[in-house]
Amino acid sequence: MGADKGLLKQDAGTWAQSAFEKMAALQLPVVISVNEQQYGGYAAVFSPALLIKDDPSAEVKGPLLGLLSVHKHIPEEDLLVMACDLPLMQTQILQLLLQHAEQNLSNDAVVFLNDGEPEPLCALYRRSGLQKTLESAVQHTLKKFSMKNMLEQLSVTYIPLALEHIPAFRNINAHAELNGL
Repeated sequence: MGADKGLLKQDAGTWAQSAFEKMAALQLPVVISVNEQQYGGYAAVFSPALLIKDDPSAEVKGPLLGLLSVHKHIPEEDLLVMACDLPLMQTQILQLLLQHAEQNLSNDAVVFLNDGEPEPLCALYRRSGLQKTLESAVQHTLKKFSMKNMLEQLSVTYIPLALEHIPAFRNINAHAELNGL
């Protein structure tokens, strides 16, 4: 996109503000994972108390670093994750995810499947699974830093996406894709 997608404008706010509002509508505490370079831009939009910077001691990269950094900051909590670059996401889909999580308490994660592929950036991760992943990272036994690789190491409840929910998972990666939103 050539810019931080979370700070792109949508209606009266940014994509990150829209994601924040959808998560807050679930009556859950919400924090925002940012890297060092993003911090200033997000601090101009959100209270710094809501921002959790990546912790480089986790020794991983990408979205997994953000997830584990939040886990290290609040290790007693399960984490409901939603990427800010899902501007079409609907709160009712997040509620469906939470309902499945309540019915599947023994698994480390609850993740949507989109045409057979996991959607790891709209998922619920239990603290137990996050701790397993963090320990693997610390022990240098985590060979890949992808979210999908992490899921392969955990016990996961997969939820096949209903056809009507698939558009909400449209990830926007280019300015040309913004047309029609």
